[in-house]
Amino acid sequence: MSDTQADGATADIDDPTRVAIACQGGGSHTAFTCGVLRELLESWDDDYELVGISGTSGGAFNALAVWYGLVTDGPETAREVVGSLWDDLAVSGVQDRWVNSMVTSLSRMESAGFPLPVVSPYQIPGPEAGKQRIREVLEAHIDFETIPDLCGTDAPELVVGTVDINAGVFETFTNEDVTVDAVLASAAVPNLFEAVEIHGHLHWDGLFSQNPPVSDLMHQPPERKPEELWIIQINPQEFEGEPTTSEVIADRRNELSGNISLNQELGFIEQVNDWVEDGTLPGDEFQRTEIQRINMGKRFHCSTKVDRDPEFLDELRNLGAERARAFLDDRDGS
Repeated sequence: MSDTQADGATADIDDPTRVAIACQGGGSHTAFTCGVLRELLESWDDDYELVGISGTSGGAFNALAVWYGLVTDGPETAREVVGSLWDDLAVSGVQDRWVNSMVTSLSRMESAGFPLPVVSPYQIPGPEAGKQRIREVLEAHIDFETIPDLCGTDAPELVVGTVDINAGVFETFTNEDVTVDAVLASAAVPNLFEAVEIHGHLHWDGLFSQNPPVSDLMHQPPERKPEELWIIQINPQEFEGEPTTSEVIADRRNELSGNISLNQELGFIEQVNDWVEDGTLPGDEFQRTEIQRINMGKRFHCSTKVDRDPEFLDELRNLGAERARAFLDDRDGS
């Protein structure tokens, strides 16, 4: 925890560092985020105050579960809720395992350039059955009717990212507006699920919007504005060499498209930080927000973003816990 504010004024050393966490989307790969959050929560203490958490797609599942657990009972309950949520999202039963294997194989074949028949999710019943299962899992762990009452002045800001297909704009749902439909809309990948209608407009997966939402976390009163922003990033930022095969090209395109909006939003925060430091913006009205990234640090084929195999999800969760421990160790050593 820093003992000074960005404008040079001395801070009360007993004040916790205000932290916001943004969880990037990425399908099954966001089981990694579950592992990160569970590890962070295990070490959470009075040095930090969570003032906001956001997510897109699978990242929204994690953000919501952690938020709900924290505001209802605290860090240990948050760890239990997000862990149990992923346990229930994993493949269960022979038929489910067969479907998961088929979907993952088709995704890999498509990315490799195999000519596969293009089928709209509106033409077959399977995708909607899958969406219904996600709805049931979410509602089994989250009492959505209580969310408005849980959104008090001390509760962290909760933000879920989607895109409004009809208006062609990003749309975020915050706090009491986070319904099960909003979370499903954030995960409604166009080639897998039908769009979700909310307030007369259709919504798709947050990959086309803020992935994850960041600006909503920053638009808070001065006493709640994050001093640090922790990004749990699923898509690798860097790539060594040149993608040459169709599979690798498809993989890298997927990574880049998932990072575009994130890098734009972070770039603006960094610009504001520079303006605060050089005096362009007054330090008594604006402050620096330090950006930290917790990266996967390992590549997985893009087709595995639809893979719900329990062993694979456990691998991702363990990797997340490992990366979170390294992140915390670096902070303790700095």
